[in-house]
Amino acid sequence: MKFENILSDLEAKKYNPVYFLMGEESLFIDKISDYIGKNVLDEAEKDFNQSIIYGKESSIESVLSKAKQFPLMGDKVVVIVKEAQHLKKIELLQSYIENPQQSTILVICYKNKVLDKRKSFAKVVAKKAVLFESKKLYDNQIPEWIGNYVSSKNYQIQYKASYLLGEYLGNDLNKITNELNKLMIIVPENSEISSDIIERNIGISKDFNNFELTNALGQKDILKSNRIITYFANNPKSNPLVFTLGVLFNFFQKVLLCHVLTDKSQRNVATELKINPYFIKDYQLAAKHYGKRKCMTIISLLREYDMKCKGVDNATTPDGELLKELLYKILH
Repeated sequence: MKFENILSDLEAKKYNPVYFLMGEESLFIDKISDYIGKNVLDEAEKDFNQSIIYGKESSIESVLSKAKQFPLMGDKVVVIVKEAQHLKKIELLQSYIENPQQSTILVICYKNKVLDKRKSFAKVVAKKAVLFESKKLYDNQIPEWIGNYVSSKNYQIQYKASYLLGEYLGNDLNKITNELNKLMIIVPENSEISSDIIERNIGISKDFNNFELTNALGQKDILKSNRIITYFANNPKSNPLVFTLGVLFNFFQKVLLCHVLTDKSQRNVATELKINPYFIKDYQLAAKHYGKRKCMTIISLLREYDMKCKGVDNATTPDGELLKELLYKILH
């Protein structure tokens, strides 16, 4: 079941006796369990009828004991099992899930893992409970997600700013929302979060980052590219080489894909490269500067320098010097 559908049903007070929330992205699991914890019972009922159990500190027997209780001075019992992935023999919940107590809402938060769908327990959960798998977003989906999140809070954000946040924080949505929420305290409602605001308050340089590096390389701007990598060399902790190599690999992989696509329409290019259509022109320009064979050479170089930065065939050359070497080979 989709996240939006589950929340919509909860808001309409359509409750299911069992919710099994699993997967790598904890944010969506937390949002569902937090909504249930905050909204199903009123404050007076929570004292008697709501329990929060932690898998590391509990057992299946205690979960079942709480789930089978009848409500006191209310209609529902809410049992939220956090860190359920640490529960031993979780499959012992199967008989309860097959015939759950209708006055109880049991929420199982099974983070960073998924059930083996071949096993009978997973099949019973899929059939009898609300099963939700919370998947990590791909890196290319992060800027759009940030834009939607900010919009839902009555703010706007520059696309470049959302890209910078995604690049700096990765695809950990909890980290991203924490940083955005801090910015929203500073920035007036209904205004725009810019890359300048992010630079001042989070510490991401709006001029010296991997986004600007790939942009400079795509334009074959040698001066700008060298300025950026000099900044990287002088600030290695905030600009780790292994991360920059990963960004460059993804960039040139997409440039190579531009060369081999037979359907070069904007819609198809955006779909195949998994990018926002706004950036198509950047990849098309890069493809003019770097032919198919050159792209393949660059990708091979990136693999070589990835090994070097990890110590293979390199004992003394620092990361900053490796990046300068690599950049020269890419641009010449």
